[in-house]
Amino acid sequence: MQKIDVAILGATGAVGQRFIQLLDNHPWFRVAEVIGSSRSAGKLYGDAAHWVLDGNPPEDIAGLTVKSLDDEFDSPLIFSALPKEAASTREMQLAEAGHIVCTNASANRMVGDVPLLLPEVNAEHMGLIDVQRQNRGWTTGALIANSNCTVMPVVMSLKPLVKYGIKRLHLVSEQAISGAGYPGVSSMDILDNVVPYVPSDENKMETESLKMLGAFNGETIDELQMIVGATCTRVPVVDAHLVNISVELAEKPAIEEIINDWTSYQGIDPISSLPSAPEYPLQYLTQIDRPQPRRDRDAGKGMVTSIGRLRECPILGYKFASLSHNTIRGAAGCSILNAELLAVKGYIADFKPISEPVVSH
Repeated sequence: MQKIDVAILGATGAVGQRFIQLLDNHPWFRVAEVIGSSRSAGKLYGDAAHWVLDGNPPEDIAGLTVKSLDDEFDSPLIFSALPKEAASTREMQLAEAGHIVCTNASANRMVGDVPLLLPEVNAEHMGLIDVQRQNRGWTTGALIANSNCTVMPVVMSLKPLVKYGIKRLHLVSEQAISGAGYPGVSSMDILDNVVPYVPSDENKMETESLKMLGAFNGETIDELQMIVGATCTRVPVVDAHLVNISVELAEKPAIEEIINDWTSYQGIDPISSLPSAPEYPLQYLTQIDRPQPRRDRDAGKGMVTSIGRLRECPILGYKFASLSHNTIRGAAGCSILNAELLAVKGYIADFKPISEPVVSH
């Protein structure tokens, strides 16, 4: 099958590198353009990127010349790992020019006609693309966002529980240093320490979760009506965000019912058969001291959310811990999965996989 060319904005940064790593040998997508800052533009990618992941950049990508953000791009599909300031206008410009832009940046997540997409949770929010195109007069372009990386394990674990009526939510995160990008948090600040403040993330936890768990009514998203309070902390872990969650439900399911809801959950077809999707996106760990970042972040090639310690909460009813790999499921991996779903639904130009999605779990 002919692969579709893709471009990566912010390709030299930590999340941009994760895009490149995950797209290496992808069955549908081929990295054709890499875009960096003015300092990197004109250099070979292998010279411009300070590679912070294991191994080295793929040889074919290392030989690409880094383009400037102001250049024109040929790829119909663009993945964005831009900082918020750069993303706010450039992503919209590229979508208006006809590109499908799948962004990890926060700048446009809460714009009313931008889907905040996590396929297993809210695939029906794709309908906002048609609204977006109608509102803005676009024909082939679109902008699709994925959430803040710390919101990801929260909404993944809550989606199967929405049917019980979620009333109140209390969240305390323990976030990896890679969530701050590279070079990230100073070693003098994070070693032998926990920092009880992550800039802007608490607000994202309290707002993005409402949109993602809301319902598409044909024109906009009716946000889920629940009360959310969040505290975000930074801990000396390289990858994976762990969130301790307390939740009040309108109904009172048994502990065993909730665990079964998690372990049997898949989302709608054809999501579980997309190349980047795990067959089951949630796993429940019975060990009393799990999930743990070092042991559980790579479950399902980094795309599975690990849950554990479900028990009664004397204040809200239930409490548990939920963990996701922040730069895979919480960032680049989710953007790629979003693009795969758009591809099978015919949203990316004339490209649509000819055969059924290939399971690669």
